[in-house]
Amino acid sequence: MKLTIQNLTYSINDTVIVSDVGLNIKKGEFVGLIGPNGCGKSTLLKNIYRVLSPDAGSIYLDETDIRTMKSKELARKMSVMIQENNVEFDMNVLDMVLLGRYAHKKMLGNMTPEDYEIARKALEEVGMAEYEERSFLSLSGGEKQRILIARVLAQQTDFIILDEPTNHLDIQYQFQIMDILKSQDATVFSSVHDLNIAGYYCDRIIVMKKGRIIHCGAPEEVLTSQIIDELYHIRSEIRENKYTGRKQVYYIPNSANISTCAVTENL
Repeated sequence: MKLTIQNLTYSINDTVIVSDVGLNIKKGEFVGLIGPNGCGKSTLLKNIYRVLSPDAGSIYLDETDIRTMKSKELARKMSVMIQENNVEFDMNVLDMVLLGRYAHKKMLGNMTPEDYEIARKALEEVGMAEYEERSFLSLSGGEKQRILIARVLAQQTDFIILDEPTNHLDIQYQFQIMDILKSQDATVFSSVHDLNIAGYYCDRIIVMKKGRIIHCGAPEEVLTSQIIDELYHIRSEIRENKYTGRKQVYYIPNSANISTCAVTENL
């Protein structure tokens, strides 16, 4: 399933948060969205999964304008994991994952043995199978994150949107979750905080700054010292990781007594 956005603009109280954004994501691509805090990444994603409505522009899944789709129809095509998951009520872990199956149920439809099998398989994929009877609210932030990713997997959609999916996770689980997401037979569009994770897993990276897309390309085209300094105001050196063959970002704290010329000479 592909995504097409045309001239999308969104504002709050006359302040433009996302400005004239256009992009295309091909079927089966894993595309990352990077940029500094407050640049509009989450706002853009919220417009795509219809928590927000744009002031102007259009969003299409394949050839269908998402504004014409009923909520359950959209939920069968697109699954979402957001940053803010403030659950007000408690339930056990298995029931939380089973929420992902409601997109496929008729009104008041009961869960079937197949639904339970799919939910348990998703829990196993994220390494949380033994937690299915635990209270969701009793879990740590990282454990909750893995359960919510399992819910996304259980929804079994062709398009997955994630807002910083590795947030709160230990390093081991960051890579485990990204491996799982990369292996899905789905199109994935995710904001990513860690540039090295973006560089390793993404087919393309979209760069946002002040509500606009300013760069888009393969990781080796986007993850340059110049672009990183433009976005985050920090020096960096880019080298090839000898184990992965992908570009690796090495940050140089501004307090380090290294001249800009010396950094450039090592690139």
